[in-house]
Amino acid sequence: MDARFNMFDNETAMKFFKRFANAGMVVQQSPLPKSTQELVSLRASQINGCGWCIDMHTKEAVAAGESAVRLNLVAAWRESTVFTEAEQAALALAEEGTRLADAYQGVSDETWAQVRKHYDDDQIAALVSLVALINAANRLAVIVHQRGGSYEPGMFAAALD
Repeated sequence: MDARFNMFDNETAMKFFKRFANAGMVVQQSPLPKSTQELVSLRASQINGCGWCIDMHTKEAVAAGESAVRLNLVAAWRESTVFTEAEQAALALAEEGTRLADAYQGVSDETWAQVRKHYDDDQIAALVSLVALINAANRLAVIVHQRGGSYEPGMFAAALD
């Protein structure tokens, strides 16, 4: 399956991506740990079946020093011993915030309490914003069939310069 539309070759899409990337920079520059940002982005992308974003966030995480073991276990984080309690809270928020249609309550009070226990207000603002952004990015890529496999670390940032 080929991409339906090349968003990177379209002027309107690139204008949007630059603004979208600026919103993402707020999260990237926040006090939310970079490893948590990549794990959350990877988990939401797995749930949404976004090959492009899975490729991107796996490679960006590796480039930032994340271990293969942790990346390979993100999809089964509840059955793993390699994630901190804080990371588990963030991954739970990512799942519940991504699967809104699957649960009548959205993010559970239990998950929210765990997030509040482990993150300060600035980190929570970044985490909630990140879940919203990665879900939007997943939808953009899935709609146009942007396939994974060709991403190189730093490629997205370079395309927006």
